[in-house]
Amino acid sequence: MSRTKAGSPPDPRGKERFNEERAAYTVASAQPDLEAGITAIRETVKVLKPKPGVYRMLDTRGDVLYVGKARSLKARVANYTQVKGLSNRLQRMISQTRRMEIVTTNSEAEALLLEAQLIKRYRPPFNVLLRDDKSFPFILLRADHTFPRIQKHRGARKAKGNYYGPFASAGSVNKTLNALQKLFLLRSCTDSFFNNRDRPCLLYQIKRCSAPCVGRIDQQGYDSLVREAKDFLGGKSSVVQAQIEKQMAKAAADLDFETAAILRDRLRAATFIQGSQAINAQGVGDADVFALAAKGGQVGVQAFFIRGGQNWGHRTFYPRNTGDLDLAEVLSDVLLQFYEEVPPPRTILVDRELIEQELVAEALAEKAGHAVAISIPQRGTRRKLMEQAQRNAVEALDRRLAESGTKAKILRELAEFLELEDVPQRIEVYDNSHIQGDKALGAMAVASPEGFEKGQYRKFNIKTAQTNDDFGMMREVMERRFRNLAENPDGDTGKKNSHETVWPDLVLIDGGKGQMSSVRDTLEEMGIEDVPLIAIAKGPHHGREGREVFHFPDGREKTLPVNSPLLFYLQTLRDEVHRYAIGAHRAKRSRAITASPLDEIPGIGPSRKRALLLHFGTAGKVRAAALEDLQRAPGISEGVAQQIYDFYHAGG
Repeated sequence: MSRTKAGSPPDPRGKERFNEERAAYTVASAQPDLEAGITAIRETVKVLKPKPGVYRMLDTRGDVLYVGKARSLKARVANYTQVKGLSNRLQRMISQTRRMEIVTTNSEAEALLLEAQLIKRYRPPFNVLLRDDKSFPFILLRADHTFPRIQKHRGARKAKGNYYGPFASAGSVNKTLNALQKLFLLRSCTDSFFNNRDRPCLLYQIKRCSAPCVGRIDQQGYDSLVREAKDFLGGKSSVVQAQIEKQMAKAAADLDFETAAILRDRLRAATFIQGSQAINAQGVGDADVFALAAKGGQVGVQAFFIRGGQNWGHRTFYPRNTGDLDLAEVLSDVLLQFYEEVPPPRTILVDRELIEQELVAEALAEKAGHAVAISIPQRGTRRKLMEQAQRNAVEALDRRLAESGTKAKILRELAEFLELEDVPQRIEVYDNSHIQGDKALGAMAVASPEGFEKGQYRKFNIKTAQTNDDFGMMREVMERRFRNLAENPDGDTGKKNSHETVWPDLVLIDGGKGQMSSVRDTLEEMGIEDVPLIAIAKGPHHGREGREVFHFPDGREKTLPVNSPLLFYLQTLRDEVHRYAIGAHRAKRSRAITASPLDEIPGIGPSRKRALLLHFGTAGKVRAAALEDLQRAPGISEGVAQQIYDFYHAGG
């Protein structure tokens, strides 16, 4: 999706809503300097007006340090020059600030929404960050076909139809979807599969589809099933169950036992959906429930998703950079960032009064297109829901703290085992993937004490290494990964990509002695000698008795006990980069299968390629075509035709 200069999604009123200004004053020093930061902020304040908007604080490289919103930009930004009243955290931020960028808006609610967008985009280190790598799944009942399809959906909601969600996980949506197929017998196949059937598929045989593709149900009957599905997902489950019970009783009275058995199975599916919900939310309607717990310097936010009085799962979030912030402010930031990806329901239940609660509700209502009420439940079912969410939040945070303690212990053992000076904070894991040297690529996965940092993974398309030369491939990967850092050892490469500006604390290689020697020699040639290296290779026995062997740069080898938690952790790192490399290689092969020789012609996009193939039949005939024939092809201008002809006849 294209974005505006301010980083916000395109808006038909974009020019009216947002007006971005950039302060020209820049201090060159990259070292923390409180006076330099205050000076840069004061220069910005001079050109500000008392209007609502969003401001960004940037360091000397242009990286965003903080995103904030204000009812009056001039007054809010001016507060940062009074450092005596600011916390140590804010003083550290100001000492790194060298420039500011400003976006004015029409209202404070718009500023609040834009602030959340920019935080999600830039992930500044001084903002509260809602770290959630996966989008939420929905159930989609499509409306672009005579016989609508029911399916799981992630991502942008572009398809026409009814969306039901969010569900907390793919597992919860898959279970619900399977039960819904048994309950309503709606098709789940693609349109192309549907259009080419001449007999029912297996789903019809196992009573999970009514087979509209071959006329086993007519249009009127299928429309009735669709209406029932919409009622059930919209909160009228008891009405739907009563209708099915009535139909089953009538079929049994008419001695139509086969139909009665089908209706009985549908009724069981409805009971399963409701019985699988551990939370009683009858009468709540559409609502999200949020409860916060804080302990040991960490914060956990438990969210329950209730739609139509049905529990569609729960998830715990662990926001970053909460520091010394008020917990009500943390919860406000979590809500705004969460609803950047998910449509807000009409009711949001929270366990405490939010900072600027009315403003948050106004901003979410503007985004949703309907009224949004934020409240603290006091009695009844809603209060019981909140108490359960609070218990879950505390228990989830306790488990995370226990896991963090275990992870910290493992990392200390890792530092001791690999003879590192400190516990590694950034571990980079490398692997290659290819088939007989074809479509070769390298992969880098990144792990931190908090888990895998999937946003920093990187793929390397192998360009120079010889076919089947694993060692050469690893050399190329290392050269490309560390080239900029070798030239700029302070990390100031002029680039914002974190994998090119941050030194790893440990490099883990999937391989043996050969890969270790290749990486070690490559880094030494680049003048890099202080990056800890280790290679992990399978031992002589690859079965249950086998042990991984760890190769050190000096030629030493070590092993770990078979039941060692540290061994399991290192195997997990190795398996993750292997998974990532295999997936990237599979995607690369898939793209190559559908590639066309016409892709090599500069300026020929998908539409022109399609027009040429429809006109000539094959890429070979395009190559052999005369200039006059190319000019007669639909959608191909004389200039483009000349370009295609010249590409294939460069030698005259």
